[in-house]
Amino acid sequence: MNWPPISEKEGIYTISELTAEIRTVLEESFAAFWVQGEISNFTVPKSGHYYFTLKDAGAQLRAVCFRGMQNRIMFQPRNGMEVLAHGRISVYEPRGEYQLIIMEMVDVGQGKLQLAFEQLKDKLKREGLFDGAHKKPLPLLPKRVGVVTSSTGAAIRDIIHVLRRRNSSVQVLLFPVKVQGEGAAEEIARGIESLNDYGGLDVIIVGRGGGSLEDLWAFNEEIVARSIHASRIPVISAVGHEVDFTIADFVADVRAPTPSAAAELVSAAAEELTAKVRNMTRALFTHWSRYFSDRRHRLQILRMSRGFTALSHRIATLIQKVDEQPMRMHYRIRQALTADEKLVALLSRRLSLVSPLPRARDQRYQFEKAHQLLCRALQDYLRGRRNGLHILTERLAGLNPRQVLARGYAVCMDEEGRLVHDAVAVTAGRRVAVRLHRGSLDCRVEESHPAGMDRRADE
Repeated sequence: MNWPPISEKEGIYTISELTAEIRTVLEESFAAFWVQGEISNFTVPKSGHYYFTLKDAGAQLRAVCFRGMQNRIMFQPRNGMEVLAHGRISVYEPRGEYQLIIMEMVDVGQGKLQLAFEQLKDKLKREGLFDGAHKKPLPLLPKRVGVVTSSTGAAIRDIIHVLRRRNSSVQVLLFPVKVQGEGAAEEIARGIESLNDYGGLDVIIVGRGGGSLEDLWAFNEEIVARSIHASRIPVISAVGHEVDFTIADFVADVRAPTPSAAAELVSAAAEELTAKVRNMTRALFTHWSRYFSDRRHRLQILRMSRGFTALSHRIATLIQKVDEQPMRMHYRIRQALTADEKLVALLSRRLSLVSPLPRARDQRYQFEKAHQLLCRALQDYLRGRRNGLHILTERLAGLNPRQVLARGYAVCMDEEGRLVHDAVAVTAGRRVAVRLHRGSLDCRVEESHPAGMDRRADE
């Protein structure tokens, strides 16, 4: 290998220097942007930071959202979710990987609605629908108030309750409409136009209670915005909660944070509704909005400057190193356990070669075989003995005196209970007992005949 001369080595980077140089170029080139992709490999270590991958059909990008930025995310990320992520590109130097540092993130479904909201907002703003010159002042003490909202919602109940409490002389004319779903925007626009045609009203309140971005979307439709702008009667927009903003809020003459607040506006005392206070409040709000907007813009520029990003990158790198330590320890422990499992398997195979279990199984087989043979021989022996016993039993039954008596013979016994074998042994007049097959007889001997002199036998 031809090594470069020492004098030429000044242009050679170390790995750390090259990675730091690449990180600087990437961070300056991609300081802040939006990217769309699908979340995968989502993990949350004990530190609470989000680590995941954003991917599409052709590529993937590692991403991290540190815990301090997660208050800008209004949903719980999960694998498979399509999102729009706003952040900057940085490099994680220990692995030499570029990654997206996320500052805020929205669900694509919500993001599309938000994008449509911003596009319509910009369009109407360019047309001048938001200009203060078109804003009509509210009457000091309105007597008749028109309301465009749902007849069954909480908004109309809140408005009526506040008006009755603060100024019961105010008359309310309700134009009931759908406030969400298909056709709701058209009904709202028609309600505003109908109340203008009706006449005699001092102010119109258009609104509904709180809900999601989708629930409030009817008030972001262009047809509603243009109806409010074309209204000859001052319009108060009172949609959702204080944190909810719709296109109707920007076009209306006055925005109320809630329907109840709108009712308070039209029922306020004269000293609370002087034009001077209203104009000063509006001017002050505009001034401070511009002031804070300018300061926020300058702060954003400073925050994205090299000095701040270098420190945040260093902190982010250290955070990722801390997060990776448990994963490395887990990997090493798994390696050690795998090695131990292999050693145990090897020792088990060696032990099986010298184990007495195979011999014991063979001995058991021989024992069971011998046991079966012994049982079979014993059964044969018992069967033979049982047959012999049966033959002897039959023979014994043939010699049983009872069987002889059953054939008609009798047994004769003298008075002492001895068997009488010879007729000479019993003299006439003596008593004898004759036992038959069934029962016995007590007899008295009339005559005895010695052997050979039995008359009956002769007869």
